[in-house]
Order: sequence, then structure tokens, then C-alpha cells
Amino acid sequence: MDGTVPSAPLDKTKVLDVKPLRSLRPVLPSSPQAPPFVCAPPFGPFPPGFSPFYPFSTPEFTPDNNQNNNTQTPPTSFATPIRSFRSPDVNFVDGSNGDLGSSDGFLDGKKRRTSSYKQKRPKNAQDSDFSVGISSFERDDGNRQVVNNVLMRFDALRRRISQIEDAKETSTGLIRRADLKASNILMSKGVRTNMRKRLGVVPGVEIGDIFFFRMEMCLIGLHSQSMAGIDYMITRSDLDEEPVAVSIISSGGYDDDAEDSDILIYSGQGGNANRKGEQAADQKLERGNLALERSLRRASEVRVIRGMKDAINQSSKVYVYDGLYTVQESWTEKGKSGCNIFKYKLVRIPGQPGAFALWKLIQRWKDGMSGRVGLILPDLSSGAEAIPIALINDVDDEKGPAYFTYLTTVKYSKSFRLTQPSFGCNCYSACGPGNPNCSCVQKNGGDFPYTANGVLVSRKPLIYECGPSCPCNRDCKNRVSQTGLKVRLDVFKTKDRGWGLRSLDPIRAGTFICEYAGEVVDKFKARQDGEGTC
Repeated sequence: MDGTVPSAPLDKTKVLDVKPLRSLRPVLPSSPQAPPFVCAPPFGPFPPGFSPFYPFSTPEFTPDNNQNNNTQTPPTSFATPIRSFRSPDVNFVDGSNGDLGSSDGFLDGKKRRTSSYKQKRPKNAQDSDFSVGISSFERDDGNRQVVNNVLMRFDALRRRISQIEDAKETSTGLIRRADLKASNILMSKGVRTNMRKRLGVVPGVEIGDIFFFRMEMCLIGLHSQSMAGIDYMITRSDLDEEPVAVSIISSGGYDDDAEDSDILIYSGQGGNANRKGEQAADQKLERGNLALERSLRRASEVRVIRGMKDAINQSSKVYVYDGLYTVQESWTEKGKSGCNIFKYKLVRIPGQPGAFALWKLIQRWKDGMSGRVGLILPDLSSGAEAIPIALINDVDDEKGPAYFTYLTTVKYSKSFRLTQPSFGCNCYSACGPGNPNCSCVQKNGGDFPYTANGVLVSRKPLIYECGPSCPCNRDCKNRVSQTGLKVRLDVFKTKDRGWGLRSLDPIRAGTFICEYAGEVVDKFKARQDGEGTC
């Protein structure tokens, strides 16, 4: 990958205010008088009334080989990952603002080591560098901005810890859980919100928000239990106090029935499940089970989070907040192991935006494209990509471009030569994050730019990957952008903004999506083909 950085100080007034992408639909202006999209060459000429923006407003950057690249300051970026499958059409949640969260590989009680993620902090997490920026009021009651802030800081810290752990030459024998370590640091520093437990809506969290780590939900107050599936609070009355459920996570740990989008048959907790996930004893009416029973009697609202396997990383799970449910019925029955388990029927409150229902619809699209409404082409790339890219139009009768050539790499209209020869690394098998002698690692400032699962650690103006001159194999972890598509994409027709691109898979921050490829033309040819086109 390549990138540029301005040689002069950055004028922040010219930086686009990029908003997070949190919907399968494009985030577009709601006003019909909104200005149309401007199609112009990157460096001009520009139509009247249109001002170029960074990075096109700054001169092209040429790296100076005599300077130390590590001293360059990368441009600030505010882009965040796509983390929502919510529908933007219905506003069920009240006026509160808010959001997002996990690998489900939490260890059972016999294997868990609480000291494994508390004893050490990453090298760069110094007290003097840690600005909380969250008031005591925002810790109790958050909003959308605070929730996003907490989650982005968690993910950045988690990736940095993963990078440090990957670079260790020998295993220390500790449990390597960067998400637990990152959340412990943030909680100890007060970087969290919605600490006050509550029934119903959580300020700053919206229906359809996606989570990759259970600890994210703990940090934002959606579900405060890092392992247990039932979260509850103690309510006090004049005569007594009793537990009431506030949220549950249905992630397949028990015999849950999650096929219906609006009805969930949820299994209780307990029974000392063995290593195979089977019940070893009858469940008892206590703790979370008792809380769900009291919620049934009170007819109180319970937040439901649905956990599904991650299509990109099969060893992990993705969690979708599906909104508010009420417990309508409870009973006991024999489980697969022969022990008694509690069962609870939860029904979704009507009028809420779709979340789990939309997820299941997308899975049907991916399983069988032939029955999809508005399908023009099942694979726009005609097999050039390992994952098909569908062409969809459920708005009008337009069938897309009459003729086009799909390119997977950049095509140059003129031949060129590199001004300087390219030298590769000397790693003959694969580049490793703990190898200080790897020239590619040295070019990246001494740190491997990606985590072990191919996630970019931090935003940089320039990242060095292994190229044709490197003898390492194609499975080298430093060839992330050369492995092609990993997510399912759609080219689709919007109602009033032409054609757009969307993802059918949730995208983790730092994930490589696709290469921006096409034909590279000079200004003269661009004017011949049509000035102002793109």
C-alpha cells in the first residue's frame, strides 16, 4: 500500500467531517435540495463553486530519502468501521444518542486466570499520556458521541496490545487476550460510560449496533457481565428486594431457539456445564434465572443481544443488539443431557427497527442470490474476484452500464520505471512480527503493521508490504492487501444518488476491504474522454 502526507502543516478546516458508517444504506443528506455529487479529476479543473479538499488541495508529497520517515506526523483520520445493521427508517429509541462489540472464547472457571490481563500494561500506556476526557456525569449516563469515543479507544488499544504480544519471541504461558487487557486498562482509568444500571434503553446505544467483543458491551453499559449471559439488577420495594433482568445474550451456549426474528426461546444459566457444553446438573431458580422469572411477573423490558458466528473469522462471534423484549412465559424441561433447565419465551416489542431480522435476510441473500429482489447480476466481476459482487437495483428499471471492464489491479496507460530500485526483505519463509532483522519491519518503524489475523494496528501515511522482490511466500502476514476480497460486497442503486457500494458482512476496524483499482490516465487523456468525468 502507498500513501502521502502533506509537507506543510495541515489546515484542519479543509478536512472532511467524515461520519461513521453504521447502516447498510448510504448515509446521505435528507434534504431534496442537497447539492449533487461532483465528479472531477482529483487535481482539477474543478466546476464553479467547488473547492478541492485534502489531500487534493495540497501538493503531492515526495518522500525525502535523507529524512527519517518515523518523524513524519500522519494526517488525522476520523473514519470508523461499519458496525451497524440497523434500519434508519424507524426511530423507536427515544431521543438519546449512543452505540457499539467479541470473540466468544471466554474461558470456563477452571481455565480462567484473572491475573493474566491485569499484571502488565502495554509499553505506551503511560499515565501522563492517558487523557480520560469523560466526565463523571457521562460515566453514569452516556450519549452516542461518548459511546463511540469509548469503543474507538478500546479498539485502538486492543490492536496495539495484540501487536506487542505478537512480537514476543517466546510464550510467557499467560492467556493472550488483548480485549481483556485493553478493557481492564480503560475501566481502571474511567474510560467507560453508562455505569448506572437501568432497565430498557441505554443512552448512546441504538438497535442494530454490532459488537465484536463482549468487553465492549461492558464498557458502554449494554451488558455488564463479561461471561454470564444474563445481566440483572436488584430492585427494592417497601417490603422486599428482588433481582430483575436488564439484558441477555443469546450466543448458542445453551439450547436456545433463535430462528424466529421476533421470538426467542432462551435457556437459563447454571447447571455446571462441562467442557463439552453439556449440562451436568439441574439448574436452580437463582441469580439470572430468578431475575428473568421476576421480569416475567413485572412485565419489565429486557435488552436482547444476539450472537452469531463471524462469516470472516469462524472462530469468533458477532453480536447484534436486537432491542427490547418482554418475558411472556417460563417453564422447565429436560435438556439434551437429561438435566432440568429453565426455558423463557421472550417476545420482541413491536415497532422497533429491524436488527436480527435484517441479519437473517442478509444470510438468505448470501446463501441463494437467485431469489433476491432487484438482482441484475450475481457477480459483477465475472469470476475475477474470489467472492462474487452482486449488482442490485430494486429502485427502478436501470440495468447498469452497458459495457465495462472489471479490473482487479491498477492499469497504466503508459509504461513507467521506478526512479529507485526496489529491494525486498530477506525472509525466505514468512515475515514475523518478532524478527527485528526483517527489512520490511524496519521500514515500518520497527513494528509489524498488522496483527496476526491481518488487522491494521494504526493509521499511517505509508505502510510497507512485501512485494515482488521479497522471497517470502504468498501466505506472509505482510501481504494483507494482496490477498483479495474477504467481505461480501454489493453494487446497488440508490434512490437519488446513483450507484453505491455496501457490505453484507460486518467489517472490523483495520480490516482490508478491497483495492481501489482502475485505469490511470493523465490530464490530457482525461480531457479527451470528457472534462469533469470520473
